[in-house]
This record gives sequence, C-alpha cells and structure tokens, in this order.
Amino acid sequence: MDPRPDHGEESYKGSGRLNGRKALITGGDSGIGAAVAIAFAREGADVAINYLPAEEEDARSVIELIEKAGKKAVAIPGDIRDEAFCQQLVSQAADALGGLDILVNNAGRQQFCESIETLTTEAFDATFKTNVYAMFWITKAAVPHLQQGSVIINTTSVQAYEPSEILLDYAQTKASIVAFTKSLAKQLGSKGIRVNAVAPGPYWTALQCCGGQTQEKLEQFGASAPLGRPGQPVEIAPLYVTLAAEENSYTSGQVWCSDGGTGTL
Repeated sequence: MDPRPDHGEESYKGSGRLNGRKALITGGDSGIGAAVAIAFAREGADVAINYLPAEEEDARSVIELIEKAGKKAVAIPGDIRDEAFCQQLVSQAADALGGLDILVNNAGRQQFCESIETLTTEAFDATFKTNVYAMFWITKAAVPHLQQGSVIINTTSVQAYEPSEILLDYAQTKASIVAFTKSLAKQLGSKGIRVNAVAPGPYWTALQCCGGQTQEKLEQFGASAPLGRPGQPVEIAPLYVTLAAEENSYTSGQVWCSDGGTGTL
C-alpha cells in the first residue's frame, strides 16, 4: 500500500492497561487487527492472532512486534469460513495462552459490486461466512473459556448505518454484527462478560485497496470526512484497548464509532 498504513509500529505507547490478559484477535495480520494486536501487547496482554495462510509474511511482522513488547505471541493461520477450524482456533489459542479473556472478532471480507444483478451467490456466501458465521462460531466456542470480567469486541462498520450502494452484502453483515453484539451483551451480562463493538469509518487498510472500493473511490477515500482524510489503524486501536480494559467494567452492548467527525452514530 502507498502510503503504508500506520499500525502503531513506532507510535503506540502502552501503559499497562491490559497486564496479564490473554487475547485472541482474528484478522490480526494487517489493518485494524494488526494495530489492535500491537496495542494489546504493549498494554501488557499475551496475544494470539488468526489470519489466512497467504498472509503469513504480514503476520510474522505482527508476531515479532508482540514478542518485542515482551509478551507471548501465538500465530494461528487458517480459514474462518470453516466451522471446524473456528473451534480448533479457539481451543488452540486458549491452550497456547493458558486461558482466554479477550476475544476480538475483527476479520472481515469486503468486495465491491456495483449491481445486485452481478453479485453472485458465491460472493454473497463468502462475505457472510467470513463476517457473520465465523463470528458466531468463534464466539460460541470461546464462551466456555471466558470468566467473569472477560470481554468480547466485534468490528462492525459505519456501513451498518449508512450503507454504500456498492457494498450491498458487506453492509448487511455489518448490520448483523450490531444486532449480534447488543443481543449477546444481554445474554452474557449475568455471567459478567461484556460484549461491545467498534464501528470504523474510512480507515486506510488493505481491506479497501484489495477490492473493497473502486479506484475512483480510493482516490478520494476519506476526503468527505470533516477531518479531511482517512484514519490510520493506530488511531482506532485505543478504542479496543478502552473497551477491553477492566476499568471500563460497566460498558456493554455498545457500538463505538470512529469516522473522522461525520457523526454517524
């Protein structure tokens, strides 16, 4: 990507807000997932990241940064569109970390399509499997490992509220994540497990330039935000840290937006 996104490789400074925590992050090889993984490690958490096997090189860079922060790093490649792998992912992460108390469902698929007439069932299914089914499968497998004080954080999008005409399938999945978050927060409240979501606006990540937007939209990406630019992944990572931190123990069922001043939520 040109310019390269800032995941906080040099800029994020931790302050021990997640000391002793154990986190699993999907889509942790790049973009928002990578920024969250780096931030969590620098805040004191051990971190397992999941990613597609094709992204091994990017994932290795994140693993090295987690280890450089002095924390345990676990790399678990695999395709979360497969239910059996999702179950294996959670089990492997919990075993390697010695437990699990933070789950970040962040991995996503976004491919633009300009007409419902050309949106194939195969593409529609792949988006829902990645963004919705995997979240369900992974969370279901993770809940037995979570204790009181544990946290689930899902990545939704401003697309859930203001969908683009070229992201018909993606926007639907992000609206589903909002409902999933609010419903699950009510279900798990009695167990002392908090469930929240973050809704990014125009953030400069690989998701956008790898088929997520048209070239025309990429050239103006983020320009319509009041701040006049797209956000960098490191700029949203602190929201995930805050939602994961123990001092935020009364916040659940919420969707926090970061969109450069548009005020979507």
